[in-house]
Amino acid sequence: MVEFSVWDIFRNLLLAARWTVALSLIAFIGGGLVGLALLVARLTPSRWAGRFVAGYVALFQGTPLLMQLFLAYFGIALFGINTSPWVAAAVALTFYTSAFLAEIWRGCVASIPRGQWEAARSLALSFPEQLRHVVLPQALKIAIPPTVGFLVQVIKGTALASVIGFIELTKAGTMITNATFKPFVVYSCVALLYFALCYPISLYAKVLERKSL
Repeated sequence: MVEFSVWDIFRNLLLAARWTVALSLIAFIGGGLVGLALLVARLTPSRWAGRFVAGYVALFQGTPLLMQLFLAYFGIALFGINTSPWVAAAVALTFYTSAFLAEIWRGCVASIPRGQWEAARSLALSFPEQLRHVVLPQALKIAIPPTVGFLVQVIKGTALASVIGFIELTKAGTMITNATFKPFVVYSCVALLYFALCYPISLYAKVLERKSL
């Protein structure tokens, strides 16, 4: 049996952490773009658009992320598309993130006083102009802290991608444990790396929250 030092274990986990970061960024950026589109659709006067977005949010918030990963991995293949753990994880996490961000941002927009909407309408601004010039700039300041804070949940959520074979930090930890028979050492290193990724973001979100008050 090959002997692995703590440094060997940590170094290999550090290499795997790159994919955790990459998947988190893809899910966060992609989810942000989809979430913004959902937010705009929900704010439009169309009742059907509002119902669709409400159903979308309820679906992805009301089902476990693990089930969403399974459905993405096995469901995409039903359409004859040769999917991979990477694609399935990115798709599932993007939809999951978009649902939460859309709801976070909707709450931020709802916190803007109705008088701002009325003032924008009194200036004969169209609905897109009301959002662009009056409402969204004010909501943006409120939305930044919870948005940054949610990134922590996205990073931790990537750990579930290991169940469909995506080799990120948690999956690499399991593989190294099977090779070294040192689960305590390996998973301690895994936890340390997750902490190193998440804690600075949590602190930054708190700083932004204090600044926004």
